[in-house]
Amino acid sequence: MKGPVITADNVETILDKKFIRVFDLQYAEGRHYFDATRRSLDNIVATKTEEEFKKMLPDAVSCIVIIEHKGKEPQLLFSYEYRYPAGRFLLGVPAGLLDPRDVNEKCPVIATAIREIHEETGIVVDLNRDEVSVVNPLLFSTPGMTDESNALVKVVLKLDDLSALHLSQEGAEGQECFDGFCLVTKEEALKILKDGVDANGHFYSVYTWAALMYFATDLWK
Repeated sequence: MKGPVITADNVETILDKKFIRVFDLQYAEGRHYFDATRRSLDNIVATKTEEEFKKMLPDAVSCIVIIEHKGKEPQLLFSYEYRYPAGRFLLGVPAGLLDPRDVNEKCPVIATAIREIHEETGIVVDLNRDEVSVVNPLLFSTPGMTDESNALVKVVLKLDDLSALHLSQEGAEGQECFDGFCLVTKEEALKILKDGVDANGHFYSVYTWAALMYFATDLWK
């Protein structure tokens, strides 16, 4: 079945701010569908050709950071970041938007991942020591409302011991606000998944869920 064809001529701008835009996708006579997006009018997903759709980059990258240190059980790294729409600190993974400088790199999503991990945790990823790979190149979060997307990148930090891990949230930029870190074992990850909430009784994002699942089911190995 072929769906409606949406062209740039049938899109009306409702809101245009730096980090959020809303477009009216007029997909048929008298028919409207609203799209909240981070993208400019000439780059929204709805008007892309099939070829453009398959080649597009995500808006952001979410990082599954796993710590391996000798003689110890692997741990998954989370932080608590204040999420303004939720009105509280939520358990989450290092994540951030692709910068124009990242787009020109050989692998833009990995470049973004390395940069964001350093900014939000203080960790410097060593490509000669650590394992870095793309888990999924692009995932839509809520495609019924927005075309926003994230790539998932796995980073396995291979450390001799945890004393080599110097965590810091001083690199946070702009509106980013953090409240510490959380290292989770496989058993603890399974409990969070079972409970559906973190240790504070708070719900979490779909990307946190994905990181927990990827880690707890040993897909990362």
